[in-house]
Amino acid sequence: MIARRRARIVVWTRRAVQGIAFVLFLHLLLAARSPDERPPGGMLSLFFDLDPLLFAGTWLSARSLEGLSLLALATVVLTILLGRVFCGWICPFGTLHNMIATIRSRKTRLLSGEDAFSRWQRAKYYVLFGLAAMAILGAHWIGVFDPIALFYRSVAVAVFPALHYAAEAISTAIYDADPRVGPLSLASISEPAYRFLRDHVFVVKRAAFTGSTLVFLVFLAAALLNLFRTRFWCRYVCPLGALLGLFAGRTLLRLRSGSEACGGCNHCRLACPAAAQPEIPGKWLPVECFGCWNCVAACKQDAIDFRWESPFRKTPAGSIDLRRRAVLASAFGGAGALLAMRLSPLAQARTYNPELIRPPGARPEAEFLDRCVQCGMCMKVCPTNALHPTALQAGIEGIWTPVLVPRLGYCEYECNLCGAVCPTSAILPLSLPEKKEVRMGLASFDTTRCLPYAYGRDCIVCEEHCPIPDKAIYFVETPVRLRDGTVRVLKQPRVDPDLCTGCGICEYVCPFKDRAAIRVTSANESRHPRNRPLLPVLSGAGGYAGEEGAEIPYGREEGSRSREAADSEVGGGGAS
Repeated sequence: MIARRRARIVVWTRRAVQGIAFVLFLHLLLAARSPDERPPGGMLSLFFDLDPLLFAGTWLSARSLEGLSLLALATVVLTILLGRVFCGWICPFGTLHNMIATIRSRKTRLLSGEDAFSRWQRAKYYVLFGLAAMAILGAHWIGVFDPIALFYRSVAVAVFPALHYAAEAISTAIYDADPRVGPLSLASISEPAYRFLRDHVFVVKRAAFTGSTLVFLVFLAAALLNLFRTRFWCRYVCPLGALLGLFAGRTLLRLRSGSEACGGCNHCRLACPAAAQPEIPGKWLPVECFGCWNCVAACKQDAIDFRWESPFRKTPAGSIDLRRRAVLASAFGGAGALLAMRLSPLAQARTYNPELIRPPGARPEAEFLDRCVQCGMCMKVCPTNALHPTALQAGIEGIWTPVLVPRLGYCEYECNLCGAVCPTSAILPLSLPEKKEVRMGLASFDTTRCLPYAYGRDCIVCEEHCPIPDKAIYFVETPVRLRDGTVRVLKQPRVDPDLCTGCGICEYVCPFKDRAAIRVTSANESRHPRNRPLLPVLSGAGGYAGEEGAEIPYGREEGSRSREAADSEVGGGGAS
């Protein structure tokens, strides 16, 4: 019984490590938005830095290691030595799956045989190869499926705001109703609990995000599938698990089974959350095993145990037998999906979505999508709830990437947190003076709704709130004849395009709450020279002279000239 006793110690150690990692993940998530003005700590992106899938995907799509942490290599080394212990010991999303899976009846699982290895577990490898093909071709969709990004995005954008809303709504309902049982008041219990949550958990103003319903439904589906199969996401979908599995084929720590003491009780199979076949001698699957030691702890005959062995020694083990045709099909499928995403004029930079206002410091759109992993850190850290996950504003390729929605929040003039926390530098870390010079968009007035223009009423709200020291919004005193024939001098607002940064506060504070009379669009953004309606004079070389005198060619400014522009140059044509 020595192996079983040792395994029980390892299992409880693992559970402790899992608990610590899970609590640390939630702590770093909550710390991303602090009520004071402390700069964000370097630890906030720890779990993203440990994720080799995000590292590899960003490197493949952006062709650069800029902004990436080499800490992900430590996870790879650990996997080569000990197997997929990141999945079994550290991954917070995996820990959540374990907790939900405990609801299922062990007896039902054993009798049905549903926890045995399934060939469908190969699917996650095909997902990985498809996403890798997309990344090589420049589409970084890995963040949609990566467990760290998915869990962080779900909690930050959907779960945490929902819990915050529920706490406020329930405590308010109890306080208003104040049900009493004799001398006891339920509010006397609920109010201290709510104050504790308010002061120590929900420490900032409640946030609400557009598109959070879809994010929550995806998260809920991934969680509830554990009631159908233990750690369903990890077995069948998770591309990070597939990547780590490719490094876990010859680990130093291997499961030895096949002892004559084995009575065929299948307790080890029942205890295995990965369906790694510990019950079949010589068929254990190291690429699937989480290194949880549950199987050894469950064996009452000490018939199986983990032992250290040389990586150069080949021992009997099972194989998942990836089909070459399926691998190629998944890669071509990823490439085909990318082509489908790039068919729209927006994806080809033929037009610009006026609603697609990116955070300050965001790279040009193509480079931004090469790097953004849809993690939601910038949305969580934003102090004004201005950043939200996109739906289709950036096309399917840009789903769940951050967009500034001025009607719901504004870019704080003295804040540069989004760039400071971005784990892949999709949003560049700008100093405050640099950030204040970045133009995210441009404000313009709808004179059919603006009070001084349309209704003959004074209103200076937008100018009062403009944070630019010299005021990007100014007034022109204009005599206006009213209905009764009297003439009244009104201050009609104007926007100075040389000063406006598109922060959105003017739209946010506009008295019209349904549709603002002043609106911010992506026009004039610094990151796209061709999306500037107020360009200097036309140069004689077929383009516009930029603000620093640099020439802006026709075509997609994020990289080389477009095919149409190149063809016209070869043919001797050009704009005159």
